[in-house]
Amino acid sequence: MKFANAQATVYNDTVVRQFAIMTVVWGVVGMLVGVIIAAQLTWPELNLGIPWLSYGRLRPLHTNAVIFAFGGCGLFASSYYVVQRTCHVRLFNDKLASFTFWGWQLVILAAAISLPMGYTSGKEYAELEWPIDILITLVWVSYAVVFFGTVGTRKVRHIYVANWFFGAFIIAVALLHLVNSAAMPVGLMKSYSAYAGVQDAMVQWWYGHNAVGFFLTAGFLGMMYYFIPKQAERPVYSYRLSIVHFWALIFTYMWAGPHHLHYTALPDWTQSLGMVFSLILLAPSWGGMINGVMTLSGAWHKLRDDPVLRFLIVSLSFYGMSTFEGPMMSIKTVNALSHYTDWTVGHVHSGALGWVGLVTMGTMYYLIPRLFGQKKMYSVKAIEVHFWIATVGIVIYIAAMWIAGVMQGLMWRSVNPDGTLTYTFVESVKATYPFYVLRFLGGLLYLSGMLIMLWNTLKTATNGNAVDVPIPAAHIHMTVPAGASA
Repeated sequence: MKFANAQATVYNDTVVRQFAIMTVVWGVVGMLVGVIIAAQLTWPELNLGIPWLSYGRLRPLHTNAVIFAFGGCGLFASSYYVVQRTCHVRLFNDKLASFTFWGWQLVILAAAISLPMGYTSGKEYAELEWPIDILITLVWVSYAVVFFGTVGTRKVRHIYVANWFFGAFIIAVALLHLVNSAAMPVGLMKSYSAYAGVQDAMVQWWYGHNAVGFFLTAGFLGMMYYFIPKQAERPVYSYRLSIVHFWALIFTYMWAGPHHLHYTALPDWTQSLGMVFSLILLAPSWGGMINGVMTLSGAWHKLRDDPVLRFLIVSLSFYGMSTFEGPMMSIKTVNALSHYTDWTVGHVHSGALGWVGLVTMGTMYYLIPRLFGQKKMYSVKAIEVHFWIATVGIVIYIAAMWIAGVMQGLMWRSVNPDGTLTYTFVESVKATYPFYVLRFLGGLLYLSGMLIMLWNTLKTATNGNAVDVPIPAAHIHMTVPAGASA
């Protein structure tokens, strides 16, 4: 009983530590696979004729590893950390929280084994077969119970906006996963979708784009709204704007999925609806970006010597750029040029590497020293080096894909006066080759930065000690995280 009481007076940071360390580990793994497949696209013989090393099997492994292993572990770590600090209570259920960690690692391991073996549902970002989908559901329900249970037992009346974003992300991803993964099992690792034809495509891209909208945007905006004010030691620029941002974003995102299916068998009105909501989406997205960046008002000088803050702020600039580019690419006339080209790959990676990657790295650089009783990471200089290597890698990567994509689109639609195609498809592939080399080099730089982060993390963890942080006795009405107990 005494042990339980003692436990109730400190935050549960054990599970946060576990998820934070695995965020970095899985980041290295996921990005390594990305570099391997980028190399295979440049030099196809690198698959060595081995089926489970082929591009078609490693590519879904890469996307699942970076989204759900690296990004997912980052979201678990940050949401568990933030919800305790902003609610002034320990996580709702220690055993369930521990289950979310070990269950999620089992999901990742199952993906790493099954995808190279060729077991796949064939659905983008939802390739995992039905037994793994069931495990994901169990872990996610447990996650929801822990998170909302913690919010429900809070000692602070106010629910800080970061928790609104985390909560919306948890609920939306649960809905998306259950609906899109509905399938008829026909074997231990084989199933067929419950939907057919264009309905299957519509459900898939309702899921696919909202995986971007809620898993890769709303969840990470939860990070942004807590860790930028904390690192800048400034209150969030406009708390009112953050609430408007929340409601506008979560309402609008749900309807944008059809823009992935322009010029397909999907009814034209549905395509147009997706385009309209995608254009509307620009407003809340930029509202959130401006709110985050303007939080630095009066503290711009901190960017000069704080590389952690630089990670967080530059991630927002990539968020703004990606959320301008996405609505623009959803316009049908622009999409006629960009669709099926590497411009789309560039767009995805400006968001993934620039927004999701950098904000996660900045958050982990904030969390890891605190979780191990340190004032800062083992090497601040290494954080600086990581920032510049990653940023240069992103710019090389996305610039190469933008140029390649526009070039491909123009070559494919170019016709001679007699109506025949000016270029064969093979000619467009040959013209793209130099840009694939550049993409490989950009990815290699980004991976190198991640390896530096892994070294820095391990040195920080081994030099420090896991510490139990006491929960504040005085419960204040908190409207911003800056100045709150950490």
